[in-house]
Amino acid sequence: MDGDFGGYRQSSPVNVGDEFDVEIETIGEKGDGLAKVKGFVLFVPGTKEGDKVKVRVTKVFRKVGFAEIVDSE
Repeated sequence: MDGDFGGYRQSSPVNVGDEFDVEIETIGEKGDGLAKVKGFVLFVPGTKEGDKVKVRVTKVFRKVGFAEIVDSE
């Protein structure tokens, strides 16, 4: 096996520690803001729709990731 582990290794356009300037597009079911980076969804707690923030990626999963606010406008 080459470490692919059942297709789990799928390249993501973001990595833990990456920082991006994003705009919160909508709010998720649990109240976190959602932003997209290259089509990849990031959940950003403590934000609301329309917020423009700089975020740092904290967790990356197969289809979504989580980020924290680094700076806000």
